[in-house]
Amino acid sequence: MPNIKSAEKRVQVSKVNAARNKAEKSKLKTVLKSFDQAVAEGNREEAQSAYKVAVKTVDKAVTKGIIHKNNAAHKKSDLDTKMNSL
Repeated sequence: MPNIKSAEKRVQVSKVNAARNKAEKSKLKTVLKSFDQAVAEGNREEAQSAYKVAVKTVDKAVTKGIIHKNNAAHKKSDLDTKMNSL
């Protein structure tokens, strides 16, 4: 346990930030899974709308520091490949 008041505050802030990051990462995974599901079903219209949401969510995750920009580029490349395969 921290003995200094500022250290106690840092522990609290870290918990809040960790919870926020976990929620954002979970949201990202959910969006990517919904896109994969639409592609697996072969529904092009649903896949296109899910694609737009997925790319936007990936970009937001980079902005918020949830994932690295190269990781995002890799994910978006995978999304493009799956979308073009339909």
